[in-house]
Amino acid sequence: AGLGEFRIRDLNDEINKLLREKGHWEFRIKELGGPDYARIGPKMLDHEGKEVPGNRGYKYFGAAKDLPGVRELFEKEPLPPPRKTRAELMKAIDAEYYGYRDEDDGILEPLEQEHEKKVIAEAVEKWKREREARLARGEEEEEEEENIYAVDDESDEDSGKEKEGEEGQPKFIAHVPVPSQQEIEAALVRRKKMELLQKYASETLMAQSEEAKTLLGL
Repeated sequence: AGLGEFRIRDLNDEINKLLREKGHWEFRIKELGGPDYARIGPKMLDHEGKEVPGNRGYKYFGAAKDLPGVRELFEKEPLPPPRKTRAELMKAIDAEYYGYRDEDDGILEPLEQEHEKKVIAEAVEKWKREREARLARGEEEEEEEENIYAVDDESDEDSGKEKEGEEGQPKFIAHVPVPSQQEIEAALVRRKKMELLQKYASETLMAQSEEAKTLLGL
């Protein structure tokens, strides 16, 4: 390590050059029918008995392994954290996850009220500016807002009858004929008479009664 960075790099390059030449001789020996030393030869080990580290065929020996930029090549990346299963993820999900407890801390609600007041004030201010602009242009403004519940007094009699409520209440229109209480009572009496006649009167009496009603125009 005391030789300096540049001297260490030069020595390491020289060693790798010799290793390449050794590899060429091993390949030539194999071509000539000799043994495959690249396969059966011993591995290159450092003084600690570990295999010499390398990158893309280039080996680093001794202090060259600690040179700047080299150490990072052999540092093992930390293992990624284990992925949680769906069941483990669901354990942490509760009502607070969906936002149902956002107002329990008493912080969110005052902020919402303050924002609501601000938005209302801005809307009122915008309406006032538009109103003043219309008045400046000479446009007439209605003094009273239109009453959407008001009913026009002029209506077709055939469309229905008006039903008046208490004094001061708006009028409503019935678009179908509504019988009065007297008409309902008269209809009930006629129905009751017909039921009694059908129950007790003979067919002859019934015929006479119908004939009498026809003559009287009933």
